[in-house]
Amino acid sequence: MHLETNRLYIIACTKEHACHDGYDNGPHILYYLQQLEVDETLVGWGIWFVVEKESNRIIGDIGFKGKPDANKIVEVGYGFLEEYWNRGYATEAVTTLVDWAFQTSEVDRVIAETLHDNIGSIRVLEKLGMKRTSLTDTMINWELNNKSAQC
Repeated sequence: MHLETNRLYIIACTKEHACHDGYDNGPHILYYLQQLEVDETLVGWGIWFVVEKESNRIIGDIGFKGKPDANKIVEVGYGFLEEYWNRGYATEAVTTLVDWAFQTSEVDRVIAETLHDNIGSIRVLEKLGMKRTSLTDTMINWELNNKSAQC
């Protein structure tokens, strides 16, 4: 399963696609692969690798924190190697993945959270059209409704 933009390939993480060029941006990938062994239907609702076409290098990973819940809500998350920040890659990749989720008809709302001081991530979510829904001492909570994405 893969998606494509002008500059990126976005490839769903599976056991076959788990190891690329030594990419390791955190323990969440190994945890997800363990979950995938138990439930293969998680493909698409977990981690996706973001590959820069020009270099054919994994530059980050994005994905959902599980399948849509009973209310058709998923939470999106992402992380990119620092050398690829501020190039629009996160916005491009996350927009594509969220559009894919809405097209499945299994998702009516996408949520996210960011630290108050994570300016780059805040910009990505704002460009995506997400709205702030609440604040905690450290986090900003966001959401995007499917109807909003179609406007």
